[in-house]
Amino acid sequence: MNSASSSHSQTAHEEHAHEGSVKSYLTGFVLAAILTIIPFWLVMGHPIDSRGWTIFLILALAVVQIFVHIVYFLHLDLRSEGGWNMMAFVFTAVLVIIVLGASIWVMWTENNLMMPMPDHGQHTHMNMPEK
Repeated sequence: MNSASSSHSQTAHEEHAHEGSVKSYLTGFVLAAILTIIPFWLVMGHPIDSRGWTIFLILALAVVQIFVHIVYFLHLDLRSEGGWNMMAFVFTAVLVIIVLGASIWVMWTENNLMMPMPDHGQHTHMNMPEK
């Protein structure tokens, strides 16, 4: 009966092993705050002259912040549920990227095809009689 009790205790401990501690939540909060303040400073302070590099840095910091939230707040890692939680998350992320990418591509293509062409005084109709 003692071994069953210790087995139950160990299983309960493993179930709660991925719950966050105060230290991990504070670490995640500090990292998330820093990763929010840096892009704000990049936009407001203009330390980089190139707009393209500024946008690239902001997007890179956003991706890092996504991983901070996944690890410190959602507690997803390769150990939880034998790695299935992470696999489900990666599968979902891939699907979202495909759907968003395809949607943006369709809207961009539709916008380019539906916009009226500028009229430069040339007639586009081939069968128009000349006077």
